[in-house]
Amino acid sequence: MQLTKILGYLGLIASILVGLGEYFLHYSPSILEHSEDYEFFKFVALEHLTTGHFLAVIGLPFYFAGYIHIYRMLKSGNETLARLVLAIGFIAFAVGGVWIGSRASIGNIVQLKDTIDPSTYQNLLAHYTDHMEVLVKALRIIIATLSVVFAIAILKGGTYYKKWMAIFNPIVILVLLVVIGKLIPSVGKHMLPILMNVTHFILFALSLYQLKTISNETH
Repeated sequence: MQLTKILGYLGLIASILVGLGEYFLHYSPSILEHSEDYEFFKFVALEHLTTGHFLAVIGLPFYFAGYIHIYRMLKSGNETLARLVLAIGFIAFAVGGVWIGSRASIGNIVQLKDTIDPSTYQNLLAHYTDHMEVLVKALRIIIATLSVVFAIAILKGGTYYKKWMAIFNPIVILVLLVVIGKLIPSVGKHMLPILMNVTHFILFALSLYQLKTISNETH
């Protein structure tokens, strides 16, 4: 159980480091008013783009440790479903890593807008949207699929999770955070740019809480 606990804390570290990185990459007070065509990047300092890029890249590998934690929490129930959650989790953060690694570059392009021919600039944005932003749509589908398998694995029983944990799968947490962010813009402008990381911070925190509960029950 000690290894499972350590892996869970590494997942938390991932959500914090990548979350901070994404916050540096994306946040400005004008983010909600300039969401079209990546215009919000005009208000992000270049040094923030650099800091955010490297924080995210450094933190990302720890997400894989976090999903090994979840696998270890699930495997006593159904090994096949646990492995499926692990595999989908790895795919999700491989795709997410490619996407977040591109953000500093598109941010720099947006800041160079006035020095680039308008048609060339639009071509660059279109190319980025077609090759990188499309990954966000793919990631949502992957996370939704992962969430379904995660919930089924828990509901089948035999895992280290109480069955109520099935409700707190990543896609449900994500949707709840989006609703909160939309209803409370003062919170949303800080949370929505780092949504996947906030989601996983909550997921790993709840998972570690359940691990601690089980450890207490067995002593």
